[in-house]
Amino acid sequence: MSFADIVLRVILVLSGAFVVFTGADFALGGIMSLGLEGPPMPASFAEADGFHVRDSHTRFIGGVWLGVGLVLLASAVWFRALRTALLACVVLIFIGGVARFSAGQPDILFGPQVIVPLTLELIGMPLLFYWVWHAQRT
Repeated sequence: MSFADIVLRVILVLSGAFVVFTGADFALGGIMSLGLEGPPMPASFAEADGFHVRDSHTRFIGGVWLGVGLVLLASAVWFRALRTALLACVVLIFIGGVARFSAGQPDILFGPQVIVPLTLELIGMPLLFYWVWHAQRT
């Protein structure tokens, strides 16, 4: 295994662990989160039924994100077998980054809490895609 392959696998482990961590925060904590990434988010209970539906959707999305993280982690071990799934996950993360622009709030988008993940999504993921695409298939 080359040095580049080792570095790629380390990046997959670190990014996978982070994605699993953040996914679990919302999969298990819902809209308000478990607070693993900071203080739990405030949420309004103005319409209890609507809140619970949105909370359920948030848990689902958190679970999907958790699953993406598990693919990243597993790809570090079973790279060849999971290469296609890994590439798909990388594309999905990029699409998620692009979707952030639909909020139409540049002050939030380019603010300190979002700019780092946005940069990783829009720049890091295409670079990772290229790297994985060209990585040895062994």
